Amino acid sequence: MLRRDDRQERREDRRDGGLGAGPAGGGRTHYQMRQKMFAIGDDFWIENDRGERVYKVDGKALRIRSTLVLEDRNGREVAKIQERMLRVKDSMEIEDAGGQRVGMVKKALITPIRDRWVVKIKDGPDLDVQGNILDHEYTIGEGRDKVAEVSKKWFRVRDSYGIEIEPGQDDAVILMIAVAIDEMAHPSR
Repeated sequence: MLRRDDRQERREDRRDGGLGAGPAGGGRTHYQMRQKMFAIGDDFWIENDRGERVYKVDGKALRIRSTLVLEDRNGREVAKIQERMLRVKDSMEIEDAGGQRVGMVKKALITPIRDRWVVKIKDGPDLDVQGNILDHEYTIGEGRDKVAEVSKKWFRVRDSYGIEIEPGQDDAVILMIAVAIDEMAHPSR
């Protein structure tokens, strides 16, 4: 029981000090993403389940390394991800608007049958990403607890997939994890 309480406390800490917490109503949030059909320098919108534009991902051109900035609907920077130069496209760093690292997305070195990624969260527990990354059918979890699910099953729109985020999570961080994984898993698109 103590472990579950500790996990809940860490979730609350992430939510309270996070980049952009989910809805005040406490329910799951759903977002629609377009499969990566852009290059660095292109932008795309992330919509909620009501079709409203919530975040914009701005692919910054004229940079030496891949940089994608998450902005709210008013154009304020919420977070960004950058490819790490010391590695060969095997990790991306997530930063808050002030440039402080909040997480690092890495492909696991040992991948048995399914794709597996690890997200090192600063001041929080690591998250595991498992499933079929290439087909956008995977979960993001903390131990046995699912914090988000990525799937194409919620949308009939071609080249779209959804992200369902559990209550108490930092939506902006989860969305940037999905964007970073998409960027790393589909580098040639």
